[in-house]
Amino acid sequence: MRGERPGPRRGGKMAARLSGGENRLVSLPLSRIRVIMKSSPEVSSINQDALFLTAKATELFVQYLASYSYKHGRGKEKNALTYSDLSHTAEECETFQFLADILPKKILASKYLKMLEKEKRGGELGKCDEEDDDEEDDDEAVDEAVGS
Repeated sequence: MRGERPGPRRGGKMAARLSGGENRLVSLPLSRIRVIMKSSPEVSSINQDALFLTAKATELFVQYLASYSYKHGRGKEKNALTYSDLSHTAEECETFQFLADILPKKILASKYLKMLEKEKRGGELGKCDEEDDDEEDDDEAVDEAVGS
């Protein structure tokens, strides 16, 4: 126990260490994280330790996402991490699939417009098909009624 360096245990000591410029323990801005946390209606006050742990966990998560995407993406060839590497990871890796809506694959606007057009035509065709099916069902019901 003697000679051990005391770690940050209470908010006061931790706050003092966090406010130091060079010896920062987290890279993310704590004020921004506090604003995001307070945006939840369920949060009334934020403990300094909880703020620090949330910032550190977020930082570690982003580092893990980036390193995983780099290792499993095409950026390795170019020695760079690209958006497509991140979106591919979000789409393919089960761990990161909750990010698929946040990191969608990039597509050209022209391709998107074509997709919308196909969906629109597909929806119209679907409606026509449904109406035809309804008419066929009505015809079958009439045939059955006449046949009995």
